[in-house]
Amino acid sequence: MVTMSEAAAKTEAAKPILSVNNIEVIYDHVILVLKGVSLSVPAGGITALLGANGAGKTTTLKAISNLLHAERGEVTKGTIVFEGDQVQALSPNELVRRGCIQVMEGRHCFGHLSVEDNLMTGAFTRRDGKAEINRDLEMVYEYFPRLRVRRASQAGYTSGGEQQMTAIGRALMSRPKMILLDEPSMGLAPQLVEEIFEIVKKLNEEQDVSFLLAEQNTNVALRYAKYGYILESGRVVLDGAAEALRTNEDVKEFYLGVGGEGRKSFRDVKHYKRRKRWLA
Repeated sequence: MVTMSEAAAKTEAAKPILSVNNIEVIYDHVILVLKGVSLSVPAGGITALLGANGAGKTTTLKAISNLLHAERGEVTKGTIVFEGDQVQALSPNELVRRGCIQVMEGRHCFGHLSVEDNLMTGAFTRRDGKAEINRDLEMVYEYFPRLRVRRASQAGYTSGGEQQMTAIGRALMSRPKMILLDEPSMGLAPQLVEEIFEIVKKLNEEQDVSFLLAEQNTNVALRYAKYGYILESGRVVLDGAAEALRTNEDVKEFYLGVGGEGRKSFRDVKHYKRRKRWLA
């Protein structure tokens, strides 16, 4: 027999940490970039946001993290809910304090600062004292031992992989509940990509950090995520369990490079046309 407390715990565990509900994003008051995007990320989960370059992945993450205004963009419709509260009106700093932070595409380290100084900038919103911050710095070095070796090096002179590790480590210093990770594989050798994704997996399992992972590398993303959404031209055209997406023939042809005679738009396939009512 399931007790009320056990039932409540299961209900709580099933709640998403993030829900994006039918959002539209417009740039410069004219250009419609996202068109009714909806997705959710379960607490403690890894969810992939997939699609080709220009599909709207980065815009979706910036809409969630409230970084659109810096690029003259705004959410004009829909809601974004983090841990049960609507957050689209919050500043990026306020959202970081609540536990949601974005790691930007292209890493964006402070090149003139040391690796350790870069990591420490991630703790600027915290008010829990130096001892706790130093403890988390040691935790980052345990997950990224390369950074311990390079801690005094100027970040701009480290490798692309080390800069990506620095960017993720900097996000960890804010004590996040959720990380929005934008194109972590960009420009990295396959071996480094695997290393970084393995660390993401460990952070998810050991630190209970949820991830929304925007990636063009569909193959690797679907091996680590539990669920995925595919964007095309600012709309979600397909979603499902990661394993189901990996074995879907259309996904294999158009995003994994398996089968078919060349890449076409997802709009051209019969499988997609059966779903085009979603885009009405």
